[in-house]
Amino acid sequence: MKLNAINNWRMHKISNRNFIIILAFVVGIFGGIAASVLKALTHFIASTLQDDVDWHYKYSFYLFFPLLGILLSVLYVRKVLKSKSLEHGITPIIYAISRKSSHIPVHNIYSQIITSAMTVGFGGSSGLEAPIAMSGSAIGSNTGRFFGLQYKEVTMLLACGAAAGIAGAFNSPLAGMVFAIEILLPEFSIPVLIPLLISAAMASVVSQTLYSEPLFHTFSTEWEVSALFFYLLLALLVGGYSVYFAKISSVVKNWFLNIKNPYNKVWVSGISLGLMIFIFPALYGEGYIAIQQILNGQFNAIVKNSLFSDYQDIGVVILAYSVLTLFAKSFAALFTLNGGGNGGVFGPSLVMGGLLGFAFAYGVNLTGVTELNVPNFVVVGMAGALSGIMHAPLTGVFLIAEITGGYGLMVPLMLVTSISYLINRSIQKYSIYTKVLADSGDLLSYEDKDRSVLSMMKVRYVLETNFVILRPDETPKMRQSDIIHSKRNIFPIVTEKGKLLGILYSERLFSILLGEEEGIDQPFHKLAEIPTDLVKIHEEDMESVMLKMKKDDVWILPVIDKDGNYLGFVSKSSVFNKYRALLMRQGHYLE
Repeated sequence: MKLNAINNWRMHKISNRNFIIILAFVVGIFGGIAASVLKALTHFIASTLQDDVDWHYKYSFYLFFPLLGILLSVLYVRKVLKSKSLEHGITPIIYAISRKSSHIPVHNIYSQIITSAMTVGFGGSSGLEAPIAMSGSAIGSNTGRFFGLQYKEVTMLLACGAAAGIAGAFNSPLAGMVFAIEILLPEFSIPVLIPLLISAAMASVVSQTLYSEPLFHTFSTEWEVSALFFYLLLALLVGGYSVYFAKISSVVKNWFLNIKNPYNKVWVSGISLGLMIFIFPALYGEGYIAIQQILNGQFNAIVKNSLFSDYQDIGVVILAYSVLTLFAKSFAALFTLNGGGNGGVFGPSLVMGGLLGFAFAYGVNLTGVTELNVPNFVVVGMAGALSGIMHAPLTGVFLIAEITGGYGLMVPLMLVTSISYLINRSIQKYSIYTKVLADSGDLLSYEDKDRSVLSMMKVRYVLETNFVILRPDETPKMRQSDIIHSKRNIFPIVTEKGKLLGILYSERLFSILLGEEEGIDQPFHKLAEIPTDLVKIHEEDMESVMLKMKKDDVWILPVIDKDGNYLGFVSKSSVFNKYRALLMRQGHYLE
């Protein structure tokens, strides 16, 4: 009651637009706090496990730490959350916008932090960015719902939370805002920028205040026009690799889906990940340390801390080991995520792109053909991989420019991200985040609004049941009064057990009752017309229903369940009414 009173006062005193801006400050602050807590907790776990331990002993621990982290995450979900589910990645956020009225369960605010910190802190090869984006989105979503806001305002705050999470994770407010627009709000108007900017900026301020350790130490360098050809070659390689990663992602996911026991997934992923990290220590955790070492000019660092450290000064070994680490990273990340760990592919995309950029530039330098600036290609490769895998070229450009200080590389960043995106998009219509939703028909698409809105409908939402039901053994004479006074012109013939036998239209029944046609004393099962098509509620979407109506040139169709029991009717009128409501919601949620 007090909340209703507050909301009533607020609606009379503060406009919705101004109130959203106020809440954007709040969401940004709490998003920044969540990002700081996650980074601090993860790095505390990682440093506790690694400090003062000789590298040669760490090899043994690497076999068990990732397994333990994934197991703890699974146990938390199954024993603490119990009936509640914990989804990871950016895909659930997009799904919440498309299908769940932007509602994200409140436990994601803290559950994402706890499980991802355990996963990555113990060595799981994934990133923290997706969990913190999910946590921030949950903060925004539940803030909007707490104040009883409508769908478009809740969606706005959800996006503010995601922007705050990314901004806080990277200390990159501009990238956080661009990420929210590119990934979550592909159609936006200028007023959207203000709350997003506020949330991202506040999160960055809070994050830098509470946890100031930068992701990468800033470096600034210029690019040479003479290297343009090699940047274009790198763009082709990164684009091709992003396609490879999308393909292998589906393969690994389907493979893990065949493992039904969640603890078996833990054992398979944990042991496999431990073995990979044993051979390639750079796969431990997020992997940013290896990238920073390369940016610092320590090109042999990736081999130096491995079993092959005796060969750290041999260029060909460094190149081959880097390429193997690159491909191992793709499997390590996917095993971590599909085995029960919590994280995302945002961070691994950066690491894989950085390794690919390093291997390319370092390999060219080994040939003696020319001398490329290796750190420049590492940075550009990171942006290109992010752009191709996530279908987010602007996020790739601004994120890398902000976190590395590489504004002098803006031209190659723009070229490589664009080409990588176009290559991936030409082969993969959907990003790694949206493909699953597109396949299941749950993606809110702005390229085909009609199909998108239809995909948002469920038959049960437009089901009409206010029809007079006729029994097979009854006759028109027995039901004369009900037929005459019915407001509907169609009558289902249904058995006592609920089976649909057929239908009758009012025109024919009136003709029989008026004596213009025989059959007034005949049972309905002899008069029933068998419908040419039925809607099976358990297996048909709204698009197929509309196609049936168009094919049969009918306005209404009966609906049955999987056992053939009558449920009601679906008509074009009910579909159009629902369509109009959804289209209005879809079209105006970004005003």
